[in-house]
Amino acid sequence: MAISTFRASSAYGRFPLIHHPPQMATTYIAGRSRKLKNHSNRLAPFAQYSQAQDLFTSRLQDRIQNLPKLLEDIVQTSINTGPRGALRLVQGVQAVIGVGSEWLSDVSKATNTSSGLSTQMQLGLVSPFYLRRLFERMGATYIKLGQFIASAPTLFPPEYVEEFQKCFDRVPAVPFGDIKTILRQELGRPIESVFEYVDPMPIASASIAQVHGARLKGSQEDVVIKVLKPGIEDILVADLNFVYIVARVFEFLNPELSRMSLVSIVKDIRESMLEEVDFTKEAANIESFRRYLDSMGLTRQATAPKVYYHCSSRRVLTMERLYGVPLTDLDSINSLVSNPESSLITALNVWFGSLLACESFHADVHAGNLWLLRDGRIGFLDFGIVGRISPQTWAAMDQFLSSLASEEYESMASALIEMGATNQNIDVKTFARDLEQLFSSIQDLDTEIVVATARGTTTTATAISANVVVDERQMNALFLDLVRVSESYGLRFPREFALLLKQLLYFDRYTRLLAPNLNMLRDQRITIVSNRTGRYREQLPINRRR
Repeated sequence: MAISTFRASSAYGRFPLIHHPPQMATTYIAGRSRKLKNHSNRLAPFAQYSQAQDLFTSRLQDRIQNLPKLLEDIVQTSINTGPRGALRLVQGVQAVIGVGSEWLSDVSKATNTSSGLSTQMQLGLVSPFYLRRLFERMGATYIKLGQFIASAPTLFPPEYVEEFQKCFDRVPAVPFGDIKTILRQELGRPIESVFEYVDPMPIASASIAQVHGARLKGSQEDVVIKVLKPGIEDILVADLNFVYIVARVFEFLNPELSRMSLVSIVKDIRESMLEEVDFTKEAANIESFRRYLDSMGLTRQATAPKVYYHCSSRRVLTMERLYGVPLTDLDSINSLVSNPESSLITALNVWFGSLLACESFHADVHAGNLWLLRDGRIGFLDFGIVGRISPQTWAAMDQFLSSLASEEYESMASALIEMGATNQNIDVKTFARDLEQLFSSIQDLDTEIVVATARGTTTTATAISANVVVDERQMNALFLDLVRVSESYGLRFPREFALLLKQLLYFDRYTRLLAPNLNMLRDQRITIVSNRTGRYREQLPINRRR
């Protein structure tokens, strides 16, 4: 009992049941306390050192255990890459020297000014600006990698996302002689036996492929031929294998990077890029979309080009040639249809429907890939970039869009929490207030329509095209702010969320141009919500509370 009372009382610094002279008790306790404190102070560094040593030993053991797997990966990847890796190494060194010279020149100029070196220059070649310049010099793989960074603000720092929006995919055309060689190799027979003619002047030339107009022999159908540029596959494999090895080494040296899933991100990038250079995959994407249109009875409203498999392969894709104009060509659109708003609504309904009823959705609906055809239908072109979305993610996205339209920010917060998996307990109301403050900035986006005129050389008619100009920095800043606010609550969204939102921004611009009074999220003629998502929407937190 005495011991029990002593413990209870000692919490308050008093010892009423110990009958010793007060001074002796105080001296004894104080002295012992000082000794214990001094002893504890002497032991603290040793304890910290011991803990650090244990942590170091544990990490060292983990690295030693993982080293054989790392070496195996490096050796296997190097074997898969082969001699093409050495060539790309030389080209990479040349690119680094080139951009490094630009950086040194800029540093030299900056040192002669009073402003001094900017943060970009201090970071050198790893700064967003100089890294983008390096990627552009390195060619196809790194241009595509830069575009991936620009389209994935949920994965990369905002400074790099903003800078890589400027990553251009415009390269000189490959000589037609090289294109003919590839066609002969892939077709396995003379070009003249398949095509009546092939236009030597390319319609388009990008880093990975080149497109030529042609006409089929016999049927006389107009087609376009998409041809993979020579050597591009070897370059992609060599580059992506190098990036993979670098990611593996970084993750090995710094295990903290494994929490960011660096290697997983690189694997996803590699898989996505290699799909783009396999035209059988793009053909499958096109056929899937065409089946969706057919099954939904939408073939009179929209189409995608027919694929001619007898003259297509992994490196050559022959498709029906569609004739039309981009959704930004005002003069031509008005000559084709009396009501441009109706055409836009059709495009929106077809695209939204594909999110649910198609195996994949078109994830690059910029003006070059979304046309109004001469027969009044909407034409979807270029299925090299597609997205796939799970029903549960779409249910959350569906609720996000509905909440955005109705300005119900608590519901929006719940939808975002559902998409960005987290173990944290999030205050939905606080998150909702932050979102409300953020989305009010949408009203401040400045938009103007720029009309360009060009008089034809053989006619007096004047062609008028328009482009919706929105400050790209504002658009990017808005999305990055959404990501930033969400990440402050521990949320990380799937890449499909970024792809979906990017397409909505494209449609928003078409709306401002073709139907300024249309609200695509509120208009009853536009179908966003589907019955197929009903059972998944019940899983969302806000719906469970109701």
